[in-house]
Amino acid sequence: MLKEGLLKGKRILVTGGGTGLGKEMASMYAALGADLYLCGRRQEVVEQTAAELASAHGTKVRAFATNIRDPEGVDAMIQAIWDDGGPLDGVLNNAAGNFVSRTEDLSHRGFDAVASTVMHGTFYVTHSVGKRWAQEARKLLADGAELPTRSVVSILVTWIFNGGPFVVPSAMAKSAVANMTKSLAVEWGGYGIRLNAIAPGEFPTEGMNARLTPGKKTSGREANNPMRRIGRMSELKNLAGFLMADGADWMTGQVISIDGGNSLATGGNFYAYRNNTDEEWAHMRDSIRLQDVKDRQMRVA
Repeated sequence: MLKEGLLKGKRILVTGGGTGLGKEMASMYAALGADLYLCGRRQEVVEQTAAELASAHGTKVRAFATNIRDPEGVDAMIQAIWDDGGPLDGVLNNAAGNFVSRTEDLSHRGFDAVASTVMHGTFYVTHSVGKRWAQEARKLLADGAELPTRSVVSILVTWIFNGGPFVVPSAMAKSAVANMTKSLAVEWGGYGIRLNAIAPGEFPTEGMNARLTPGKKTSGREANNPMRRIGRMSELKNLAGFLMADGADWMTGQVISIDGGNSLATGGNFYAYRNNTDEEWAHMRDSIRLQDVKDRQMRVA
């Protein structure tokens, strides 16, 4: 769908780029010719993905083991990227956290784990990159030079539009990122900085399945989708590529859903879990905790 070499010469940071949706979209950027910087919490995983993408597409890919909840660590990573060849051209804010739970069962720690990654972490990355872009733009404007176009794309969720029962921390934090996208599109537009966002429907990954539909390969909601299927990864990758590319530079401050119309037809959220028994919730909590243990062990390894 997208022209070969569309992103050649661009330097793009992908957060949460080692696995799942981040890895998939990063592979599209690499296939289109971009040099990539991937960050994730698991060093071995993000380094393996970087090597895999560089080998497959012949482009430069560097890995950073960075927890985006740490603002000093984020700023050090961004400075290292600048020192490695100059300004970034784009950022894909993909790193996130989520899990299903009755809200009355949430601990403060569980809430903070999601909110600090999604809201604080996304802001720390966007702010660290954006303030450098803004400084560069002010110098160029003072010299009467043309501004380059910079792009931030953030991955949201469809339930920012209509609420997210049983995923309240995500609904709150992703809504904050949506508002950041709109606010900074206005504030930073004069610097040539565009901010847009994608609200994907169901594109199953291992992490999503483990924490949102524990024990199931997919949610089983395909039959309720207007298009009677789940998303194809190529569709999400094409949209992510389009938003990062030049050619529609007047488009900013937008949140685009890609969900087969599901959020319009069904609300696109987890309302069906209202019928879960205490035993079913306990089983889901146990499954999510097992996945958390597995992830921690991989970060230590």
